[in-house]
Amino acid sequence: MEYRDRIADHILKDKLETFGGVLILGPKGCGKTTTAKHFAKSSIEFQDEENREKYLAVVEAAPSRLLIGEKPRLFDEWQDAPKIWGAIRKNIDDEQDVGSYILTGSSAMDLFSLPHTGTMRISRMEMYPMSLFESGESNGSVSLSALFDKPDSFLSCSSGLSFDDLLFALCRGGWPIVFRIPKKENRLIVAKDLFRQTCAIDVSSVDGIKRNPVWAETILKSYARNLCTLADDKTIYGDVANATGISEKTMRSYIEALKRLFIIGDIDAWSPSIRSKTAIRSQKKRCLIDPSIAVAALGLTPEYFNADFKTLGFLFECLCIRDLRIYSQKRQGRISHYRDRYGLEADCVLHLENGQYALIEFKLGGKEIDAGAKHLCKIEELIKEKNEKETQIPPSFAFIENRHHRRTIRLQKGGWRPRHSHWLP
Repeated sequence: MEYRDRIADHILKDKLETFGGVLILGPKGCGKTTTAKHFAKSSIEFQDEENREKYLAVVEAAPSRLLIGEKPRLFDEWQDAPKIWGAIRKNIDDEQDVGSYILTGSSAMDLFSLPHTGTMRISRMEMYPMSLFESGESNGSVSLSALFDKPDSFLSCSSGLSFDDLLFALCRGGWPIVFRIPKKENRLIVAKDLFRQTCAIDVSSVDGIKRNPVWAETILKSYARNLCTLADDKTIYGDVANATGISEKTMRSYIEALKRLFIIGDIDAWSPSIRSKTAIRSQKKRCLIDPSIAVAALGLTPEYFNADFKTLGFLFECLCIRDLRIYSQKRQGRISHYRDRYGLEADCVLHLENGQYALIEFKLGGKEIDAGAKHLCKIEELIKEKNEKETQIPPSFAFIENRHHRRTIRLQKGGWRPRHSHWLP
């Protein structure tokens, strides 16, 4: 099958031209190995059962022997043979060359437990499931960089993505394997299988601690029910404990394991200096790496959402966050959220490495756009007020995202007007 270009390709290329090695992290099935092989000239796959024992024996006895090969050399699922890390780090020091090694991993191994973290030698990058642009379902006519650099330069665009197409893409997820499956309805099975395998196998294999699959499923179901909300640990624990009798400490260990597998991707709160810390709600927003995992955990189908727009709204927000994470990677984007006890909120605050940021609201229904715009304008007014006393950089732009329209909000004059419409990034 023809290789599908990924936004991560550009990031990996830049890193290979800068560092001796690159470590690609991300959930299973997001395309790490395929992308790495697209750049690698030789490879070692530690999960290749025919050669696994041989590779592991060599790593234990003389790990540098496995480094022999054309560069860049790929080590897939390197965490199965952690001694290879030290050999790679030393070789990079000795050779003083760039672009020599690519490592991939589906779990976040504790690099601090290694003799050397690889700082300034092995750079890290994260991969996600495919965005709608990468899957060919968004036309890519909106540039996120242009919105930050020249927010007034964009006029308009349109998309052919229908509501049914959006529902299907949300339930199917951005897993590359789905695009190799001829029968469309079978593509929905992939996320269900990932959900079951994660709970039955991966949640235990990530750190060698045996865990109960039913407990893992129950935790992910609770996450799915509380998706993109500020549900605290007690809320999640209440869901899980009633069904399983699990202790809170044990539940947290399961959540950490799911985070290490890049299944859970909570959103931190943004704490700008515009109100007292007691006014700002600091809970993390509960989020999964792809909305299809939530759909699978709840056992839903695209048809279900014809009658439940509330749940669909949270899943739509998860989809938008997934894609924004991907689109902003080139500029070291970071996602947070804002909500305070006065009712003001921004579903997403997108930060760039240079200090720029944007306020974003996700609304599934058009009737909620005005309310979302008022919230964003009020936050901007607070920032202006604070800026008179001390430096608080204003947002570069604000955004309302819904299933019909994508609108930039002009904040500077205390009001807003539509700037353009589009389905999704």
